[in-house]
Amino acid sequence: MTRSGISDTIAAVATAPGSAGVGIVRVSGMRALEVADGVFRGRRPSNTRGGRFLFGTLVGADGEMLDEGLCLIFREGRSYTGEDVAEFQTHGSPAVLSRVLARTLELGARLARPGEFTLRAYLAGRLDLAQAEAVLGLVEAHTDAARRQATLGLSGALGARVARIGAHLTRTLAALQAMLDYPDEGVPEEDRELPLTAAMVELRALVGTARAGQVATRGARLALIGRPNAGKSSLLNALVGYERSIVTPSPGTTRDYLEAGVELAGVPVTLVDTAGIRETGDEVEAAGVRQALSLAGGADLVLALEDGSLPREALPLALPPGARVIRVRTKADLPPEWTEADTLNVSAVTGEGLPALRDAMGAALLGDTSRSEAWLTTERQADAARRALEHVEAAGTLPDDLASYELEEALRCLSELTGRDVQEDVIDAVFMNFCVGK
Repeated sequence: MTRSGISDTIAAVATAPGSAGVGIVRVSGMRALEVADGVFRGRRPSNTRGGRFLFGTLVGADGEMLDEGLCLIFREGRSYTGEDVAEFQTHGSPAVLSRVLARTLELGARLARPGEFTLRAYLAGRLDLAQAEAVLGLVEAHTDAARRQATLGLSGALGARVARIGAHLTRTLAALQAMLDYPDEGVPEEDRELPLTAAMVELRALVGTARAGQVATRGARLALIGRPNAGKSSLLNALVGYERSIVTPSPGTTRDYLEAGVELAGVPVTLVDTAGIRETGDEVEAAGVRQALSLAGGADLVLALEDGSLPREALPLALPPGARVIRVRTKADLPPEWTEADTLNVSAVTGEGLPALRDAMGAALLGDTSRSEAWLTTERQADAARRALEHVEAAGTLPDDLASYELEEALRCLSELTGRDVQEDVIDAVFMNFCVGK
């Protein structure tokens, strides 16, 4: 799809389906203003300077009035797509928008493909690929954390961060080439070692944002794990603020898992209350235990709960490498049988420790949310950055000629991240996730 039909004039409804006070039909391409002249009655759009809006009526082929509204004009080079663009703002009735769109198609536009307006902005050089992905992130943002990262990405902050790393690598590569071409001259350490080290440090930090970036975009799953009666259901109820899970003194009440949603640090978090982990001859309860361990293995964060009012008994919990776990000593309102420095003390009854637990959960999922750096928010971005880091780390251990090759590959991966050197099927995969009209 990437370049097919790129010279066509395209049109689409740019607002969400359904009824609303205002709706928008967008037209972009070489004939956009000609199409607008055929739809709009009032001052001719083609005779209007860019950055202006006109009030008039929109008409069908037989002159029937479809609606009255505004026509906004954006000239080539100063529009979202880089082309001539006309946008019609009408009442947001599906019937009105459908008729206005149909009229633009009658006048020679074709229906835009998903993401084609933003694709044209990318191909015109107005956005890099990371910014285009940020557009989709902003459209789909359901939380403030997702919005914040999308706006940072749209501003070009991620591209600037990648460019800074690329500058370090280019400087190192130039130094290595000089050493190979003029071995007797020598190259100062600040031209070779220091920029390579700086690039490695910054790339590791960038790769480290991938988990938080994807959590901010899609939300997180958090599993509560512990022995029967460790206080999992009570803690879930305390975190969500209402009685979502049944709490009884009898062990083994929860056999299947139960979910509840809560917002944490601006991110939607699904809390999963699981069956108590213990050896059991009950087939149904044993299935619940296996399911609990499986859920813990796939969660973004695990709360491992232990009852602080009873003698401590090790929790059999084998998690994959890199799993994030917060250990919680529950029932802090009761006399303690044990304490431990790296365990948070929490009482679901009195609320003791809940603010500290929420802070710890937010930090584990998102890290330092006060920082204003752009994160990697898609798996495509994370994969390109990881491969770049692998090449940079390899370059630090190899002879100069082989190190040069690794640095060239690292630069290629960085270019792929921002879309300056990327295959068309990757570009198509990015834009097929967009809605029609964006």
